[in-house]
Amino acid sequence: MLALRVLLATALGLLVTTTAAARPFPGVIALPTGFQPEGIAVGKGHTFFVGSIPTGAVYRGDLRTGAGAVLVPPQAGRNAIGLALDQRHRIFVAGGPTGQGFVYDARTGASLASYQLATVGDPTFVNDVVVTKDAAWFTDSFRPVLYRLAIAPDGTLGSVTTVPLGGDFVQGAGFNANGIDATPNGKTLVLVQFSAGALFTVDPATGVADRIELTGGDVAFGDGILLDGKTLYVVQNQLNRVAVVHLSPQLTSGDITGHLTNDALDVPTTIAEFGSRLYAVNARFGTPDPENAAFAVVQLRKAR
Repeated sequence: MLALRVLLATALGLLVTTTAAARPFPGVIALPTGFQPEGIAVGKGHTFFVGSIPTGAVYRGDLRTGAGAVLVPPQAGRNAIGLALDQRHRIFVAGGPTGQGFVYDARTGASLASYQLATVGDPTFVNDVVVTKDAAWFTDSFRPVLYRLAIAPDGTLGSVTTVPLGGDFVQGAGFNANGIDATPNGKTLVLVQFSAGALFTVDPATGVADRIELTGGDVAFGDGILLDGKTLYVVQNQLNRVAVVHLSPQLTSGDITGHLTNDALDVPTTIAEFGSRLYAVNARFGTPDPENAAFAVVQLRKAR
């Protein structure tokens, strides 16, 4: 009888453990009230980071539990728009209207460096960033350029150079270059032009841009992007959806095959990936009284 009870207790324990392990990650993760987020990145394990537009703060949370806390406290005179992580536990942040880029320690939240990317006094909105093995690349939505922050083989951060965008890229009115990503080898950059609803590949050595010819529509209101193999996900913020673009082997053309949606999306801006999941951050632009509004990260499933 004692042996039977032990077996039943063991089986029950295994069942509880298995059920807990199988429990899905939260579909919606709340952020602090009034946080006003824009950029999101996923780091080691199931840790994610989100930046605050007006305060420059960075929130660190757990995709599995939904718990989290502010890692980088509000920074006077700083904004946080797009952000990216590197393999050395550093957070690179695009500084929006400040014309700057910032780097923080992803473990402690300490400020490691800041860079003046745009010329002081020029119209600027440093919008997004991607990190490759030898550089961090920032877009500027008000200027037809990319900013390259050099990264040495040992991880040392170097100088900043401005790379003009050429080729097929034509600067239009309003917001232009927005989300940016890169191929795994870093030899090709991919960006979206918000005002034109267009996608481009960019040669990082020259800044020459080639338009990706799209079928199946356009990517109007294109904001953050995510390159996953030959599938490109494009957040269309005002449309509350993510376009799924299947790219040709050479990235010269793409077919919009569908859109990912969720009733919880409310002007999403950027996305990050974790396995078969995507996580979009709700910026909720135009929300009355944003200082007291609710903000969240919303889970989506990748296209099959």
